Amino acid sequence: MKKVGLTYDLKTDYEFKENDPPDANAEFDHPSTIDVIAQAIESQGYKVKRIGNVSSLIENLDNLDVDIVFNISEGLYGRNRESQVPVLLEMKGVPFVGSDALTLSLTLDKVMAKKIFIAEKITTPKFFEIKNANSLTDIDHLKFPLIVKPRFEGSSKGLSDDSKVDNMEELKKQVEYITGAYKQPALVEQFIRGEEFTVAVIGNDPAEIMPIVQIKIDGRLKLEDKFYTFAHIASDRLEYICPARVNNELKKKISDLALRTYNAVECKDFGRIDFRVDSDGVPFVLEINPLPSLSTEDVFMLVAKEIGISYEQIIGKILNSALERHSLN
Repeated sequence: MKKVGLTYDLKTDYEFKENDPPDANAEFDHPSTIDVIAQAIESQGYKVKRIGNVSSLIENLDNLDVDIVFNISEGLYGRNRESQVPVLLEMKGVPFVGSDALTLSLTLDKVMAKKIFIAEKITTPKFFEIKNANSLTDIDHLKFPLIVKPRFEGSSKGLSDDSKVDNMEELKKQVEYITGAYKQPALVEQFIRGEEFTVAVIGNDPAEIMPIVQIKIDGRLKLEDKFYTFAHIASDRLEYICPARVNNELKKKISDLALRTYNAVECKDFGRIDFRVDSDGVPFVLEINPLPSLSTEDVFMLVAKEIGISYEQIIGKILNSALERHSLN
């Protein structure tokens, strides 16, 4: 029986420091999520060894005794934090599930990811980066409303109702907040009024596009000025609709763009791409997440149901993609 190591970060392990923003541990998993993933892997006929976070991995690196590692660790600090586990495993020649260190660093840094999108002609909102609110001058190339985000965070960290700004005063205030609270530059993007979607992708050569999921906020699909924020994650204001209520033309546009984005950053085994679609039906890629949440509350559970398989089977599908890629199946 193959043994699968599991690397992860727990919300309960995170110790808040003074001046940490309230969502500092947002990317980490609840212990119950790790239990569910471990059980899902075991249900597919594998033995699971819980390794834990990057510090735990370092301690056990010389005696892992696993065939492959299922990595969902977000790492601790800096824009390369998601790459910490993959780099160590790569150094030791241990196969792992998911994208490698380069892809994980590149996609966590939204500015670098957008540069790839632009080079690959993948539609993404216009943007600029700002390190200091005091250096803000006229922004002729972009029109309000704009949206302000931290440059390298996931799980909607730093996103609140104040993130959408309608004038220079609001922009300065939000840039000041992001650069101060998150100790990193702010990404300022053209805000796309319209609808919001997310697309899960599984596998390699060819990757398989899962049914499109639509974001519903406050009972509305036509979101216009509403958008997914950190506060929505834990509220009943947010609902996922699967399959998305879109016509075949838009479905094809979004699916094709999702696949191109996945391939552009060389994502492996699984990932998720987030979109906004404007009133003209033009989809814009906001970001790609090669370490998306596998919580049963999230989209992978929904798409499993939609394609007629169980949550355990979709976890098995991700794991099998990696085993096949490493010639271990």
